[in-house]
Amino acid sequence: MTSPILVTGGTGTLGSHVVPLLREAGHGVRVLSRHGRESGDGIEYVTADLRKGEGIEAALDGVETVLHLAGGPKGDDEATRNLVRAASRAGVRHLVYISVTGADRIPLGYFRSKLGAERAVADSGLPWTTLRAAQFHDLALKMVQGSAKLPVIPVPGGLRFQPVDSRDVAARLVELTLGEPAGRVPDLTGPTVYGMADLLRGYLKASGKRRPMLPVRMPGKAGRAYRAGENLSLSATTVGKRTWEDFLAERVGAERVG
Repeated sequence: MTSPILVTGGTGTLGSHVVPLLREAGHGVRVLSRHGRESGDGIEYVTADLRKGEGIEAALDGVETVLHLAGGPKGDDEATRNLVRAASRAGVRHLVYISVTGADRIPLGYFRSKLGAERAVADSGLPWTTLRAAQFHDLALKMVQGSAKLPVIPVPGGLRFQPVDSRDVAARLVELTLGEPAGRVPDLTGPTVYGMADLLRGYLKASGKRRPMLPVRMPGKAGRAYRAGENLSLSATTVGKRTWEDFLAERVGAERVG
């Protein structure tokens, strides 16, 4: 009997796509989560806390491959260090990590935490693979939905994004997880670069809303980095299939019809 693949963050947006794909490929899956769930259908749920370092050893028992998806607004570096220490002791043979494009270039805490997690994986002594992906369509949707609640939408000038569909990211991660350790692989982005105003216009059109937009300037080092495109990956990139427009038609269009 083959060992299960441990998936951290298996109940999140990305994990909800990854876990079924691993099961379809015939692999048992063990999902690490802070909240317990009932196991079944080839999926075992275990309770652990990566930030506190609690329950990780038990979750890794008998595991040879780890797909590390768990993340949050802060503390990913600390959580990943706890995971890789336990994985090293457990003799894990392949650790796969999902990071974000621009992790080494955007001067914000979230990106620094992701970069710290990348380094923890690379320095762990374990065979590893790291994929950086652009912002998910789901995150971009939350961002524009929040902005569209205002009577006038402020639009930071010069900001560009390459939003990617989480299902495309999931498919690529499963391919990498079932393959050989490959180190840092080419980034995965969506097929199109959009300005912030473009994302907003697409959402307003799909949702049937009208809002005036007001150009504003994003200040500070982060603003300069975004205007310079440091969050983008324009070369050595793998490109997803689903566009922002496809996503909006499916998600927002379906909500309007419903």
